[in-house]
Amino acid sequence: MRTAATPPTLPAIRARAKSRDSAVIRRAYGTSDDHATWTEKPSNAFGALISLAKGQREVIQAGAPALRERAREIEPARIESGEIQELIAEMLASCRARGVGLAAPQLGTSLRVIVLEDTEEGMSDVSAGDRAAQRRAPFAAKVIINPVLTPVGDASAAFFEGCLSVAGYRAVVRRHLRVRCRGLGGDGTAVDFEASGWMARILQHEVDHLNGVLYVDRMDSRTFRRVDKMNEPLPGDHLEFGKAVVLGESSIAPKSSAAAPPSVDDVEDRVKGRKNTRRSR
Repeated sequence: MRTAATPPTLPAIRARAKSRDSAVIRRAYGTSDDHATWTEKPSNAFGALISLAKGQREVIQAGAPALRERAREIEPARIESGEIQELIAEMLASCRARGVGLAAPQLGTSLRVIVLEDTEEGMSDVSAGDRAAQRRAPFAAKVIINPVLTPVGDASAAFFEGCLSVAGYRAVVRRHLRVRCRGLGGDGTAVDFEASGWMARILQHEVDHLNGVLYVDRMDSRTFRRVDKMNEPLPGDHLEFGKAVVLGESSIAPKSSAAAPPSVDDVEDRVKGRKNTRRSR
C-alpha cells in the first residue's frame, strides 16, 4: 500500500545527489594522483577475487591484428565501470608478473589504457652503470587512460628495448629523453606530469601500442637480436646503412614518434570534461 509522500526539499535533493556522487567515486578499485600514480584501495578484496577467478589472459604476439589497430578512447563516464576497473587490475597483474609496462591491446582489448611500474626487484639484473646511463629508477604503479605525450626538448637516447608481444628479442630504439604526459588516471583524475629517462621510454613504448605501432617499427634493424645474444657487440659502420649505432644520449631528436599527436587540444578538453564527442579507431 502506498501513502502520499511529501515532496523532497531542495537540501534533501542535494544530499541525495551528493550521496550518489560519492557512490560513483567508490566504484574505482583505487585512486590516482595528478602524476597517475595508482594506489589500490585496501578494501578492494572483491575486485581482487574477481581478477583471481578470471585469471590472466596471455599477452598476444606480433602478427595479431589487435596490435596493428588504433585503440579506442574511453569515455570518462566509463572509467569507474566494473569493465574498465577489472581491465586495469588484470593489466597491473600481468605487468608485474612479466615486465615494466603493458597496453590494453596486448591483452587483445582495443582501448587506450596503459600501466607501468618499475621496481628495485625488477631491475636487479641491471648493473649500476647501466641504470645510471639509462636514467632508470624505481617508481610506483601508474595507470593512464587516453594518454597524450608531447616531447620536451630535442634530446633523445638510444638503448635496447624488448616487448612482451615480440617475445625473445631485443633491438636498439631511439626515443625522446623527456616527455610530458596528459590524460586521465585510473579513477578519472586528470593527470599531467613530465617523465624522463627510462620512465619516458616506457611511456613512449606503451603509447605506441595504442597507435598500432611496435618497437620493431622504430628500431635500428641491424641491432635486432635474440635475448641470448645480448652480450654480442653492436654492428659497426656499413656502406649502405651508415654509421654504427652508439648507445646513450644525444641532442638529436628521433626521426619519427607517436609522442606528439595532433589531438592534444581535444584530449585537454576531454580531461577538463568540456566535451567527449570523438572516438577514434
